[in-house]
Amino acid sequence: MAVFFLISFFSVAQNAKGKVIVVTDPIIDTLIQEHIEYNQLHPTVEGYRIQIYFESGNNARTAAMGVRDKFLELFPGYGAYLTFTEPYYRVRVGDFRDKMSAEAFLQTLQGVFPNAFIVPDNVYFEKFQN
Repeated sequence: MAVFFLISFFSVAQNAKGKVIVVTDPIIDTLIQEHIEYNQLHPTVEGYRIQIYFESGNNARTAAMGVRDKFLELFPGYGAYLTFTEPYYRVRVGDFRDKMSAEAFLQTLQGVFPNAFIVPDNVYFEKFQN
């Protein structure tokens, strides 16, 4: 009897002639909106970048900007981030969700930046490189 009821229910649902009516609890819309707002306030997730420069000293800032500019000229589709944490300037590149993707790009960089290495970092999820 239950099988007959299910079959008749699905056959009635298919007679809607291409119209779909979605009935949801209003709390779902509220949760989705809260999730969107949270992502706008916290646009990063744990991932990986490749560090191509790390130095301190009088000319470290100028050298870091030069390394960053050289990278952006060679690889314009990737992000390059210059940071300063006393006393070091760092240039990190890319936004990789997993270490395998970072490793693949590191192989590409080795010829130009032989001292590059992978580091865990907070990355922008809208800029993920595959």
